[in-house]
Amino acid sequence: MENVEQEFLSVIREYERVIYKVCYLYTTPNATLNDLYQEVVLNIWKAFPKFRRECKISTWIYRIALNTCISFIRKEKNIPEIVTLTQEADRSEEDDETQAMLQQLYRMINRLGQLEKSIILLYLEEKSYEDISEITGLTVTNVATKLNRIKDKLKKMNKED
Repeated sequence: MENVEQEFLSVIREYERVIYKVCYLYTTPNATLNDLYQEVVLNIWKAFPKFRRECKISTWIYRIALNTCISFIRKEKNIPEIVTLTQEADRSEEDDETQAMLQQLYRMINRLGQLEKSIILLYLEEKSYEDISEITGLTVTNVATKLNRIKDKLKKMNKED
């Protein structure tokens, strides 16, 4: 059992930032970043002994994180709200102009639907279309189509702002 715990803790440490990024995009007043993070880690812990290594562990973690956050938000859907960027981003490495552009991007992403958020998050994490397909359950063609539509939607939002 201790071996499983050590392996689990190692995985959580390795993918902590990934989990936080996914949770961050789904944060609302009713679903705080820490609440979502704890819920995701708990679900990873529950599923960890059953992980069959049929896919990459990063794919498996993304899938659990996205599904957990989406389920959590569905339960708390009373008050949709746009989330602002917090100290979770590496502000020390970015200049003010880049920071402003990032904040704008996150505001626009938060206006997207849940599936669209998931897809663009994975794209921004430089996941391949195949990985995005595996995580979301969509076909690769559908991922490409949706990604193009999301990019168009974000461009339109940017022009409107």
